[in-house]
Amino acid sequence: MLEIKDLRKSFGKFHALNGLDIHISQGALYGFVGPNGAGKTTTIKIMTGLLVADGGKVIIDGTDVSGGSHELKLKIGYVPDFFGVYDNLKVYEYMEFFASCYGISGLKARTRYMTLLEQVGLEDKVNFYVDSLSRGMKQRLCLARALIHDPLLLVLDEPASGLDPRTRFEFKEILKELREQGKTIFISSHVLSELSEMCTDIGIIDQGKMVLSGSMDAILRRVNASNPLIISILGNKERALTILKSRPCVQTIAVKEGDIRVNFIGDDQEEALLLQSLVDAEVPVHGFYREPGSLESLFMQITDHDKEKAVLVHENESGL
Repeated sequence: MLEIKDLRKSFGKFHALNGLDIHISQGALYGFVGPNGAGKTTTIKIMTGLLVADGGKVIIDGTDVSGGSHELKLKIGYVPDFFGVYDNLKVYEYMEFFASCYGISGLKARTRYMTLLEQVGLEDKVNFYVDSLSRGMKQRLCLARALIHDPLLLVLDEPASGLDPRTRFEFKEILKELREQGKTIFISSHVLSELSEMCTDIGIIDQGKMVLSGSMDAILRRVNASNPLIISILGNKERALTILKSRPCVQTIAVKEGDIRVNFIGDDQEEALLLQSLVDAEVPVHGFYREPGSLESLFMQITDHDKEKAVLVHENESGL
């Protein structure tokens, strides 16, 4: 659905994008993450035809963005991070205006926008003035507007910025529903916990380059695999410690009451063998699990430039 190859953009001596590559399959909900100034908004503006790249290609459903064709505009729905000012326009007038931009009018337009307003929970606001709506309602209205022409790709730039927790949750559920309907969604956000809950894939950009990209499941598995093992036992602590110290995959051991925290560099098979050896030695194991990882911790590691070289070599070897 979306292919970005060697994308480059500079502003004077500042390289906003420096050879960015992204591949997104049809039906994916792709989270685009990076620190401020990493190149996220620049990428989105080039994708949507609002900015011209210095080099590289952006291809959406087989159409090159650089051509700026009308066909391309029909394939993209764009939700910016800031809702524009529309004084003295009612919600239905706002929707009718944007429908007319795509040649949709009359009963067809009304049927379409009423369906969308219902989907985003604004059907009862159809006669309200746009500037009277809350920020969360405006964001949902902006989403409905972006879907008026039934685009294949939905692009959102920090859509949950400034929203309260309940509104963010509702917005997240709408996006998940849209993906289930077959939409491909590209979302830039700083709310990493929510991205990990709803995205199928994720890419982390830093200093204009993609530093990590892959399926959410694979990336979170990798995060969890690097986290400590927590082993809860009900007795025979000394026997358990003797076994752990004999294992080459065990790097460090910390004991707190009935829990043993182990930095373990082995794979799933070696974890299973360790558990089996504890059970065979009659150590009463009450719990055996990896400490859960998080997208936030991974993001901090990846974008910590003091550790960047080591982290990137490690991730590239993983095949992600």
